[in-house]
Amino acid sequence: MFTAPKGLRLHIGIFGRRNVGKSSVLNSLVNQTVSIVSDVAGTTTDPVEKVMEFKPVGPVVFIDTAGVDDVGALGRARVEQTMKVIERTELAVLVTEEWLDYEKQLLAMLNARNIPVVVAANKSDLRHGTELENTIRLDCPHVAATDALTRKGIGDLRQAIIRATPPEFLAQDAIVAGLVKPGDLVVLVTPIDLEAPKGRLIVPQVQALRDILDHHAYAIVVKESELQAALARLKEPPALVITDSQAFEKVAAIVPQDVPLTGFSVLFARFKGDLMQLADGAAAIERLKPGDRVLIAEACTHHPVKDDIGREKIPRWLQEYTGGQLKIDIVAGRDWPENLNEYKLIVHCAACVFNRKEMLSRIEKARSAGIPVTNYGMAISYLHGMFDRAMQPFLDARYSGPEREAFRIS
Repeated sequence: MFTAPKGLRLHIGIFGRRNVGKSSVLNSLVNQTVSIVSDVAGTTTDPVEKVMEFKPVGPVVFIDTAGVDDVGALGRARVEQTMKVIERTELAVLVTEEWLDYEKQLLAMLNARNIPVVVAANKSDLRHGTELENTIRLDCPHVAATDALTRKGIGDLRQAIIRATPPEFLAQDAIVAGLVKPGDLVVLVTPIDLEAPKGRLIVPQVQALRDILDHHAYAIVVKESELQAALARLKEPPALVITDSQAFEKVAAIVPQDVPLTGFSVLFARFKGDLMQLADGAAAIERLKPGDRVLIAEACTHHPVKDDIGREKIPRWLQEYTGGQLKIDIVAGRDWPENLNEYKLIVHCAACVFNRKEMLSRIEKARSAGIPVTNYGMAISYLHGMFDRAMQPFLDARYSGPEREAFRIS
């Protein structure tokens, strides 16, 4: 892995009406021809992404979108795609050549979603850029007058983006934050099966390993079949064992009870989502009844294999636990049902290829609809009676006294 995954990059969405220069602004920002530029309104159809290092912010992905004022049946479909981009946007660049009620309403919509906004007052060669900039500044503090074709003002726009970057992105909690100290030994249990990508580890395993190194700790990586022998060779027990959720039962039988044990997907419940809400969602498995409808959601669109974790194993385990058939719907990638009310539970993957904003957006949609949501690792540990043990490291790191007992679910 030579570049930061998209899920760890700041997602910067570029929005505005048709033909205001959004694609030209993107091309100028990245100094490359990424999006097609034309005088014809509506040239950009599907969202166009460009990943890059944006100093000093770090790794980012710019997303050029179709005009939010597109019309007609095809235009409405384009606008729907643009609205989906908003769900994963962590910083918005609103490109405009005028400042009217339409732009103010778009700004208000972004503000309502707590998305920082930078306005590019574009085509300043055609208009009084400074005057327009001052007008916009009454509503938005981060403004730059630009002419994307001549690159005038692009430096100012870059500085505005840097100033508007959410501080929480720069100070995001690490994967093993609070669980590992410098000098600790962590054991990573990584089964190599049909679902493992050929010649490499899956993203959560790689990112956890890097994070352990960033904490000045060290790690042993083993398959579950070699775990017992590896532990026997240690002079002292590890500070933490992290396992693939599908091997949790086997690993828990080997790792002593006094050694903290959790799963990669459980770690990502906190790293990419809301640990407490996903824990509550796991507890909702207890309320499932035969005939209930369950949504299984995957962030990536991998080719399913035999006994696939999301399409076969989790549905089978849920039905065994509830004692009857469930109605299972499966979505992948950025597909997401408009109406969640028919579901009794949503089980999401670890979202390793999503940024945290997109996962939190999905969690919030479920919460607003009153639908419990959990992730693969949390659900698997609950279904196999391992939930308390998987959560124990987080309790030890954060809670004490009565809070510890209040958190217990199983």
